[in-house]
Amino acid sequence: MNQGPLKSPSISQIKYFAKVAKTLSFRRAAQALKISQPTLTNQIAALEKMLNLQLFERSRSGTVLTPQGRALLFQAEVLLQASMRFDELARDLNDDSQTTYRLGVPPSVGPYLLPHILPELHKKYAQLKFYVREDTSANLLQGLYNGDYDLILTDKVQESTQLVEAPLFIEPLKFVMASDHELAGNAIIDPVNIKGEVVLTLEGSHHFHDQVQELCHEMGAVLHRDYEGTSLDTLRQMVVMGMGSAFLPGLYIHSEIHRPNELQVCELRDMRIIRQHNLIWRNTSSSRVFFRELSQYIRTVMKTKLSDVVSVTDQ
Repeated sequence: MNQGPLKSPSISQIKYFAKVAKTLSFRRAAQALKISQPTLTNQIAALEKMLNLQLFERSRSGTVLTPQGRALLFQAEVLLQASMRFDELARDLNDDSQTTYRLGVPPSVGPYLLPHILPELHKKYAQLKFYVREDTSANLLQGLYNGDYDLILTDKVQESTQLVEAPLFIEPLKFVMASDHELAGNAIIDPVNIKGEVVLTLEGSHHFHDQVQELCHEMGAVLHRDYEGTSLDTLRQMVVMGMGSAFLPGLYIHSEIHRPNELQVCELRDMRIIRQHNLIWRNTSSSRVFFRELSQYIRTVMKTKLSDVVSVTDQ
């Protein structure tokens, strides 16, 4: 046949071709496909015309594949298998709990919360997966708007009609100092005693830095800008070495401070220092109903596992 511009055959036409090629009988192929034999014959003829190729030799003795038909059969089967996998994946994705989501978390909470949450989520939603990435709250928010994340965990409250914000829990911040600090030995400290105290915190790109800065301003403490930590671990080590005091999140203390003789963890009298953590997603997300279910289950897990550390938000 003469070469001409090729069009793309449909999946149905490829399926018809493969079935005839396997049975070498238009009658048996039509029965297997549950279509009439004339319909099948017309579809194969249309496919041959579209491809400018003869796929079958037809005679009174039967039907055989042409060399061109044999060359195309393997790829036809590959395409049909890929189409089947595509359909199966699409059906699975109709169940939001069988999807992989991109989750953004701040480094000041993710490593100390997720080990308690993710195993329980896996038990309930066996096919649910998260690609987790840590970043500052500002970058997480921008990434959510840009579509880099499907949902984020943040302690930075958002007021946007484009986002849905599900409150999860309230985490306390504790005041910590070296074990040889002059105020050490007091489980509760009057805020007036913090006046003039050198306080360390994370780098300015973290929202946690902003909150500590406000606390220092309120109590007259001195925020040490020359030695800002890159992580809560480095911040803790600087406190241990006597470079200053710090405010540390309750989840971090619960997870990482196992040698209380190194640090003194204190409360401030009549001051409730907290941060609210929320799960946030775009209001246009196709998984928004599942995200609401997910946030509720996270609260349930936290009530079971972390109620002595944080206050779970009722929803």
